[in-house]
Amino acid sequence: MALIDVSTLARQLAEADPPTVLDVRWRLGGPPGREDYAAGHLPGAVFVDLDAELCGVPGVDGRHPLPEPDDLQKTLRRAGVREGHPVVAYDTGDGHAAARLWWTLRWAGHPDVRVLDGGFAAWTAAGRPVEPGTAEQPRGDFTVRPGGLPVVDADAAAALARDAVLIDARIPARYRGEIEPVDPVAGHIPGAVNVPAAELTAPDGGLLPSSELRERFERAGIRLAEPVGAYCGSGVTAAHTVLALHQAGFPDAALYVGSWSNWVADPSRPIATGDEAARGEPPEVGP
Repeated sequence: MALIDVSTLARQLAEADPPTVLDVRWRLGGPPGREDYAAGHLPGAVFVDLDAELCGVPGVDGRHPLPEPDDLQKTLRRAGVREGHPVVAYDTGDGHAAARLWWTLRWAGHPDVRVLDGGFAAWTAAGRPVEPGTAEQPRGDFTVRPGGLPVVDADAAAALARDAVLIDARIPARYRGEIEPVDPVAGHIPGAVNVPAAELTAPDGGLLPSSELRERFERAGIRLAEPVGAYCGSGVTAAHTVLALHQAGFPDAALYVGSWSNWVADPSRPIATGDEAARGEPPEVGP
């Protein structure tokens, strides 16, 4: 499974060879969570900057495109990521940034990555210790091997929305095109179904139990034998949806990394607004 709870992680950190712990606290629009990290972080955790180190340069490929493999490898080795050694990622608590780190490492070929369920908030709420300053780990030796998890581009995302299931993980108002606080055009990919990321989490910020996640995804039309992908504004929240899909038993879910920020970069791509009336029924489509 893709999650680890506070008690299990605390036990593993007390062992002779603990997992590599990465702090990826992050805010949309900044500033990076480095100051929060310096004020207090899990023992031995190394900070990784989602915007500057885990993603490429924003542009037509989206606001959080894939990084260059060589650049990512340097970041991960600097953070102490090793071949065949477990990694745990955590963020403030909503799981979105940690899920993007989980996804990136899995995409890069690392098979043993977990997200701390509930993140830093759950750790401190349980009375577990934190340490200030900066932690350093021995340099890692991990080699990035892209392709460990499936990725779709705009054309493949459109095909998923048309022929299978493409999840839009944004809030309903953005999906319907009523508001768009970040990108220049409002709406959604025609045929996509809205499963807001907030519906996948418990009040404490952790993911819902696997059975409840599966039920929610099945209500959206997802079946084990059917391809499924996810997108959001820029590929961060959707990584959390892919993580939830893994937890629910859908391990082949694909991420549209460029997401809406890439989709609207090409004005020829169609845009739908309003609610999808039913699976297979055409939405209202704009130019």
